[in-house]
Amino acid sequence: MTVISSSRPGADRPRADHSGADRPSAARPRADRSRTGRVLTYALVVALALAIAVPVAWVLLASLKRKSEFFGSPWTLPKGLHVQNYVDAFVTAHMGAYFLTSVLVTLLGLVIVLAVSVPAAYVVARYEFRGKGVVELALLGGLFVNVNYIVVPIFLMLVGWDRSLSDVFPGGFFIDNPAVLSLVYAATSIPFTIYLLTAYFRSIPVDYEEAAALDGASRFRIMTTIMLPMARPAVTTVILFNFLAYWNDFIISLTLLPGDHKTLQVGLLNLFTAQKAAADYGRLYAGMVIVIVPVLLVYAVIQRRLIEGISAGGVKG
Repeated sequence: MTVISSSRPGADRPRADHSGADRPSAARPRADRSRTGRVLTYALVVALALAIAVPVAWVLLASLKRKSEFFGSPWTLPKGLHVQNYVDAFVTAHMGAYFLTSVLVTLLGLVIVLAVSVPAAYVVARYEFRGKGVVELALLGGLFVNVNYIVVPIFLMLVGWDRSLSDVFPGGFFIDNPAVLSLVYAATSIPFTIYLLTAYFRSIPVDYEEAAALDGASRFRIMTTIMLPMARPAVTTVILFNFLAYWNDFIISLTLLPGDHKTLQVGLLNLFTAQKAAADYGRLYAGMVIVIVPVLLVYAVIQRRLIEGISAGGVKG
């Protein structure tokens, strides 16, 4: 008797396993590429960090060496902490007076630019008025003006004003005045500051302002107590960028402060010129440290806010 099998043709064949058993082998090259990319990224970051940290550390160590140690091997560690280099730089080379001038000019410039830019950015971001497009176009055009190209016209303009006021101020008022230099710093950085703050103010939902207005808050109070704290990352960002621009400026300060009031950058150049004959490298490197350390301290204090300002696009509603 013939037995008819009820199984379908091909039922005894092993079925292909589509459950993903072969996925690990396919995903392994992808994971290897991802791991290689991370390793290369970390290696690049470490290389960049070393490229910045090693010269700074070398300048710091060189500022503690005696004059005789530089004529041996300049790459050796200092034999002691010769802090007299800093005393000589502050007192003999007048770096202390230049440091105070730089601090005064930088802080006053930051106060002026924030006092003007924060209300202006808030108005541009939130108000509609006649000529708003022209104002925004002018601010945008100001971003493409390099202040180093217009420093000579600024100098000639200030000289002309001093000549006009020679009867009132015989010794001059606008040239060799740190306050005027701060005003020039602030005026030339206003377009960038307003542009960045305006973009951040526009990213903040208007619900906060409407709720405060219903509670009876004025526009000025809304700006100072609600909008400004919420825009703190952007404010911190512009403070850092403007601080670096003011502190590291050389051309404008050299042109507008030709007298005894010098900033650190100009004073460091004078110290470098003087050291070509004296060969007192310890004092020269001490002057470099005096210029570098404030920048590192400011960045260390506000780096968290800076990262927030760069990464955050505003407050999500």
